[in-house]
Amino acid sequence: MPDALPRSDTPFRLDADLADEAATRRLAAALAPLLRRGDTLLLEGPVGAGKTAFARALIGALRAAAGEAPEEVPSPTFTLVQTYAAGPVEIWHADLYRLSGPEDCEELGLAEAAETAILLVEWPDRLGDRAPAGALTVALAPAAAPEARHVSLRGPAAWRARLAPLAAQGAAG
Repeated sequence: MPDALPRSDTPFRLDADLADEAATRRLAAALAPLLRRGDTLLLEGPVGAGKTAFARALIGALRAAAGEAPEEVPSPTFTLVQTYAAGPVEIWHADLYRLSGPEDCEELGLAEAAETAILLVEWPDRLGDRAPAGALTVALAPAAAPEARHVSLRGPAAWRARLAPLAAQGAAG
């Protein structure tokens, strides 16, 4: 008889439909307290899928939980990397859209940030095989309604226990 529960070494996956940007913000707020220093989130999706909106909401939630004042979170499309404090934890938000490949990412310091900060990477395909092995992928895609999105969270099995509270909430809370 097959196991009713997934094996602990089975990669993690959680899918949800988000009705609008407010639902995206709720998902980011629910995910924020489950993150810790050394976590990397790879934000995938086409232009306009909500990657930056998700990152803004997540950064805002992390900063609020650390007692930090709200701060504007611009898209790092032109600066490539923006950093934020969330108490003792640093948050790095990278947008690699303008880069052509892994060799262009070398000087950004993302490998070091992946070990010491919470790292959010938009357009992670530019990292090639240099993406951190333990990263959680947050894939956003437009859905049928204009503001609706489908989100898929995927990662190594280690994410299963950490994100169990999120799964219990139905992903978007």
